[in-house]
Amino acid sequence: MMPRTSKSMSSNPALYAFDAEQRARFGTICGVDEAGRGPLCGPVCCAAVILDPDDPIEGVNDSKKLSEKRREALYEEIIQRAVAYQVVFISPQEIDEKNILWATMDGMAQAVAGLDTQPDYALIDGNRCPPDLVCPSQSVVKGDATSASIAAASILAKVSRDRYMKELDKQYPQYQLAKHKGYPTKLHYELIAQYGIQPFYRRSFLKKQGYWHEP
Repeated sequence: MMPRTSKSMSSNPALYAFDAEQRARFGTICGVDEAGRGPLCGPVCCAAVILDPDDPIEGVNDSKKLSEKRREALYEEIIQRAVAYQVVFISPQEIDEKNILWATMDGMAQAVAGLDTQPDYALIDGNRCPPDLVCPSQSVVKGDATSASIAAASILAKVSRDRYMKELDKQYPQYQLAKHKGYPTKLHYELIAQYGIQPFYRRSFLKKQGYWHEP
Protein backbone atom coordinates (compact mmCIF):
# COMPACT_ATOMS: atom_id res chain seq x y z
CA MET A 1 0.00 0.00 0.00
CA MET A 2 1.46 3.35 -1.04
CA PRO A 3 1.85 5.99 1.68
CA ARG A 4 -0.91 8.56 1.57
CA THR A 5 0.06 11.95 0.26
CA SER A 6 -0.63 15.34 1.81
CA LYS A 7 -3.97 15.26 -0.01
CA SER A 8 -5.16 12.86 2.69
CA MET A 9 -4.40 15.51 5.27
CA SER A 10 -6.61 18.10 3.58
CA SER A 11 -9.32 17.92 6.24
CA ASN A 12 -7.00 18.06 9.24
CA PRO A 13 -3.57 19.48 8.35
CA ALA A 14 -3.23 21.45 11.61
CA LEU A 15 -3.62 18.31 13.72
CA TYR A 16 -0.90 16.50 11.78
CA ALA A 17 1.31 19.60 11.80
CA PHE A 18 1.10 19.71 15.61
CA ASP A 19 2.16 16.07 15.81
CA ALA A 20 5.01 16.62 13.36
CA GLU A 21 6.38 19.37 15.62
CA GLN A 22 6.21 17.10 18.66
CA ARG A 23 7.78 14.22 16.75
CA ALA A 24 10.66 16.44 15.65
CA ARG A 25 11.32 17.38 19.26
CA PHE A 26 10.73 14.10 21.08
CA GLY A 27 10.81 11.16 18.64
CA THR A 28 8.02 8.58 18.49
CA ILE A 29 4.86 10.00 20.02
CA CYS A 30 1.58 8.47 21.11
CA GLY A 31 -1.73 10.20 21.68
CA VAL A 32 -3.83 9.29 24.72
CA ASP A 33 -7.49 10.01 25.44
CA GLU A 34 -10.48 8.57 27.28
CA ALA A 35 -14.23 8.21 26.90
CA GLY A 36 -16.81 7.78 29.60
CA ARG A 37 -15.73 9.84 32.58
CA GLY A 38 -19.19 11.33 33.02
CA PRO A 39 -21.65 8.40 32.76
CA LEU A 40 -23.43 6.83 35.71
CA CYS A 41 -22.54 3.31 34.63
CA GLY A 42 -20.17 1.22 32.58
CA PRO A 43 -16.40 1.47 32.31
CA VAL A 44 -14.21 4.41 31.49
CA CYS A 45 -12.31 3.55 28.31
CA CYS A 46 -8.74 4.76 27.71
CA ALA A 47 -6.83 4.50 24.43
CA ALA A 48 -3.28 5.15 23.26
CA VAL A 49 -2.32 5.37 19.58
CA ILE A 50 0.90 5.77 17.61
CA LEU A 51 0.04 6.95 14.12
CA ASP A 52 2.25 6.37 11.09
CA PRO A 53 3.46 9.83 9.97
CA ASP A 54 3.91 8.49 6.43
CA ASP A 55 0.32 7.24 6.26
CA PRO A 56 -1.97 10.00 7.56
CA ILE A 57 -5.63 9.09 7.92
CA GLU A 58 -8.01 11.58 6.38
CA GLY A 59 -10.79 12.83 8.61
CA VAL A 60 -9.21 12.08 11.99
CA ASN A 61 -10.64 14.65 14.37
CA ASP A 62 -12.09 15.12 17.83
CA SER A 63 -14.53 12.21 18.16
CA LYS A 64 -17.23 14.57 19.47
CA LYS A 65 -17.20 16.41 16.12
CA LEU A 66 -17.81 13.24 14.11
CA SER A 67 -20.99 11.33 13.40
CA GLU A 68 -21.31 7.83 14.82
CA LYS A 69 -21.03 6.36 11.32
CA ARG A 70 -17.84 8.35 10.61
CA ARG A 71 -16.31 7.37 13.95
CA GLU A 72 -16.98 3.71 13.22
CA ALA A 73 -15.31 3.97 9.79
CA LEU A 74 -12.31 5.81 11.20
CA TYR A 75 -11.98 3.30 14.03
CA GLU A 76 -11.43 0.54 11.48
CA GLU A 77 -8.89 2.62 9.55
CA ILE A 78 -6.98 3.54 12.69
CA ILE A 79 -6.63 -0.02 14.00
CA GLN A 80 -5.51 -1.21 10.56
CA ARG A 81 -3.06 1.59 9.79
CA ALA A 82 -1.67 2.76 13.14
CA VAL A 83 1.84 1.69 14.13
CA ALA A 84 0.39 0.57 17.47
CA TYR A 85 -2.72 1.02 19.57
CA GLN A 86 -4.08 -0.16 22.89
CA VAL A 87 -7.52 0.17 24.49
CA VAL A 88 -8.10 -0.37 28.22
CA PHE A 89 -11.39 -0.60 30.12
CA ILE A 90 -11.53 0.41 33.78
CA SER A 91 -14.49 -1.13 35.59
CA PRO A 92 -17.16 0.66 37.63
CA GLN A 93 -15.80 -1.13 40.72
CA GLU A 94 -12.33 0.33 40.14
CA ILE A 95 -13.87 3.75 39.54
CA ASP A 96 -15.71 3.51 42.87
CA GLU A 97 -12.56 2.38 44.62
CA LYS A 98 -10.10 4.93 43.21
CA ASN A 99 -12.47 7.75 42.08
CA ILE A 100 -12.95 8.63 38.44
CA LEU A 101 -9.85 10.82 38.09
CA TRP A 102 -7.37 8.24 39.33
CA ALA A 103 -9.15 5.37 37.63
CA THR A 104 -8.77 7.29 34.36
CA MET A 105 -5.12 8.10 35.06
CA ASP A 106 -4.46 4.40 35.71
CA GLY A 107 -6.26 3.41 32.50
CA MET A 108 -4.22 5.88 30.45
CA ALA A 109 -0.96 4.61 31.94
CA GLN A 110 -1.98 1.00 31.18
CA ALA A 111 -2.85 1.91 27.59
CA VAL A 112 0.56 3.48 26.97
CA ALA A 113 2.39 0.61 28.67
CA GLY A 114 0.46 -1.89 26.55
CA LEU A 115 1.53 -0.50 23.17
CA ASP A 116 3.49 -2.98 21.06
CA THR A 117 5.84 -0.17 20.06
CA GLN A 118 6.95 1.91 23.02
CA PRO A 119 6.77 5.66 22.41
CA ASP A 120 9.42 8.18 23.37
CA TYR A 121 6.79 10.69 24.41
CA ALA A 122 3.06 10.74 25.22
CA LEU A 123 0.55 13.48 24.45
CA ILE A 124 -2.26 13.33 27.01
CA ASP A 125 -5.64 14.95 26.43
CA GLY A 126 -6.61 17.27 29.27
CA ASN A 127 -4.75 19.28 31.88
CA ARG A 128 -2.77 16.62 33.74
CA CYS A 129 -0.66 13.56 33.01
CA PRO A 130 -0.81 10.17 34.73
CA PRO A 131 2.04 9.87 37.24
CA ASP A 132 2.97 6.29 36.29
CA LEU A 133 3.61 6.62 32.57
CA VAL A 134 6.43 4.60 31.05
CA CYS A 135 7.68 7.63 29.10
CA PRO A 136 7.86 11.43 29.42
CA SER A 137 4.66 13.25 28.55
CA GLN A 138 2.79 16.52 28.28
CA SER A 139 -0.87 17.34 28.76
CA VAL A 140 -2.68 19.08 25.91
CA VAL A 141 -5.89 20.93 26.76
CA LYS A 142 -8.49 20.19 24.07
CA GLY A 143 -5.91 17.80 22.69
CA ASP A 144 -8.44 15.86 20.61
CA ALA A 145 -8.95 19.03 18.55
CA THR A 146 -5.20 19.81 18.48
CA SER A 147 -3.30 16.57 17.85
CA ALA A 148 -4.07 13.90 15.25
CA SER A 149 -2.69 11.24 17.62
CA ILE A 150 -4.94 12.31 20.49
CA ALA A 151 -7.89 12.61 18.10
CA ALA A 152 -7.26 9.04 16.92
CA ALA A 153 -7.15 7.89 20.55
CA SER A 154 -10.42 9.72 21.24
CA ILE A 155 -12.07 7.83 18.36
CA LEU A 156 -10.83 4.44 19.56
CA ALA A 157 -11.93 5.15 23.13
CA LYS A 158 -15.35 6.49 22.15
CA VAL A 159 -16.20 3.71 19.67
CA SER A 160 -14.91 0.99 22.01
CA ARG A 161 -17.02 2.26 24.89
CA ASP A 162 -20.13 2.78 22.75
CA ARG A 163 -19.85 -0.79 21.45
CA TYR A 164 -19.52 -2.06 25.00
CA MET A 165 -22.64 -0.17 26.08
CA LYS A 166 -24.61 -1.50 23.11
CA GLU A 167 -23.72 -5.07 24.15
CA LEU A 168 -24.76 -4.27 27.73
CA ASP A 169 -28.01 -2.89 26.34
CA LYS A 170 -28.80 -6.32 24.88
CA GLN A 171 -28.52 -7.85 28.35
CA TYR A 172 -30.41 -5.06 30.13
CA PRO A 173 -32.77 -3.55 27.55
CA GLN A 174 -34.93 -1.91 30.22
CA TYR A 175 -32.23 0.75 30.82
CA GLN A 176 -32.06 1.82 27.15
CA LEU A 177 -28.25 2.02 27.39
CA ALA A 178 -27.81 2.11 23.62
CA LYS A 179 -29.71 5.40 23.58
CA HIS A 180 -27.97 7.39 26.33
CA LYS A 181 -24.75 5.31 26.69
CA GLY A 182 -25.02 5.58 30.46
CA TYR A 183 -24.90 9.36 30.67
CA PRO A 184 -27.03 11.15 33.29
CA THR A 185 -30.03 12.07 31.18
CA LYS A 186 -33.55 12.62 32.50
CA LEU A 187 -34.64 9.37 30.85
CA HIS A 188 -31.78 7.45 32.46
CA TYR A 189 -32.63 8.72 35.95
CA GLU A 190 -36.26 7.74 35.40
CA LEU A 191 -35.24 4.21 34.37
CA ILE A 192 -32.93 3.86 37.40
CA ALA A 193 -35.81 4.91 39.66
CA GLN A 194 -38.02 2.33 37.99
CA TYR A 195 -35.64 -0.65 37.72
CA GLY A 196 -33.00 -0.05 40.40
CA ILE A 197 -29.24 -0.41 40.27
CA GLN A 198 -27.22 -3.18 38.61
CA PRO A 199 -23.57 -4.20 39.23
CA PHE A 200 -22.43 -2.14 36.23
CA TYR A 201 -23.45 1.12 37.92
CA ARG A 202 -20.92 3.46 39.52
CA ARG A 203 -22.20 3.59 43.06
CA SER A 204 -20.00 6.54 43.99
CA PHE A 205 -21.70 8.57 41.25
CA LEU A 206 -25.19 7.51 42.31
CA LYS A 207 -24.46 8.15 45.96
CA LYS A 208 -23.90 11.81 45.12
CA GLN A 209 -27.30 11.87 43.46
CA GLY A 210 -29.02 10.19 46.41
CA TYR A 211 -29.73 6.97 44.48
CA TRP A 212 -27.39 4.80 46.49
CA HIS A 213 -26.94 4.54 50.24
CA GLU A 214 -24.33 2.42 51.94
CA PRO A 215 -25.94 -0.57 53.71
